[in-house]
Amino acid sequence: MDTFPWGDHRRFNSYNHFSQIRFGGRVQRIPIDAGFTCPNRDGSRGTGGCTYCLNNAFNPPYCNRLSSITQQIDDGIAFYQKRRGASNNYLAYFQAYSNTYAPLDRLQTLYEEALSHLKINGLVIATRPDCIDMPLLDYLSDLQTRTYITLELGIESWHDDTLRRINRGHDAATAIQALKDIDQHNIPVGIHLIFGLPGESPDTWLNDTQIINNLPVQHIKIHQLQIIKGTPMEQDFFTHRKDFHFFTPDSYINFVADYLERLSPDIVIDRLAGEVPPRFLAFSNWDRLRYDELVKRIEIRLKERDTWQGKMAVSE
Repeated sequence: MDTFPWGDHRRFNSYNHFSQIRFGGRVQRIPIDAGFTCPNRDGSRGTGGCTYCLNNAFNPPYCNRLSSITQQIDDGIAFYQKRRGASNNYLAYFQAYSNTYAPLDRLQTLYEEALSHLKINGLVIATRPDCIDMPLLDYLSDLQTRTYITLELGIESWHDDTLRRINRGHDAATAIQALKDIDQHNIPVGIHLIFGLPGESPDTWLNDTQIINNLPVQHIKIHQLQIIKGTPMEQDFFTHRKDFHFFTPDSYINFVADYLERLSPDIVIDRLAGEVPPRFLAFSNWDRLRYDELVKRIEIRLKERDTWQGKMAVSE
């Protein structure tokens, strides 16, 4: 094929291709820490948070919840300009913790401050399925008529046994209902999944593509599990090692090729793996393989196998 179903020569429906169509060029997300928490941290549904989570391992160094939204955006743009060069398109990425978990008037103030920044073209709002309600969706539905909005839901797993073990605080049915409610408000939504959680296997995740293909999902991020120092999962991993499927780089590359060919070609791939600074890792067998190199190797594997996203996709 010269081009694939999404109209690009790459063998998966990449976020870069989506950005070219939607914005006319490369898009840089500017992560923001707006000072939120999560319902499985503050006691409303649990304490301690998800067992794998340490937000400092994922936040860029400029993120400081004591700084204003505007200051974090300015610092973030400067940070990414040094690393990746200037972009004409910046999105404010409310990333840390659950970014809809607050009264609506506070959310409106934070989101509107971000959108008032002259270089911001829209919002990406990361949150949990159990932090979605109708007043919020009504507001975001109206907001997305005048700017770009995407909700990003941390699903992590479709299996209730896993969700209980990682102290997620909600079940799979809540995630499915949230996706349907968001779709009814015509708000684009992405999901985040982790491969490697205890009790699951590659066959589990490949079979789960049928669930995703039947849901209103526009974007997806997939990450291999990373064991972060100081988290409850670190202890779980070293105590119950046999419960975990841990990828080598080559096995992950093969798995992602299998996964992509089963995933609907309509879903935009925002990210194919996670990358945490080595100082945070309690265990790794990745040899510090960088993300860009990993993606190149995935694309080589897809070409070697003459396969592409959606080639074997199945839905009901």
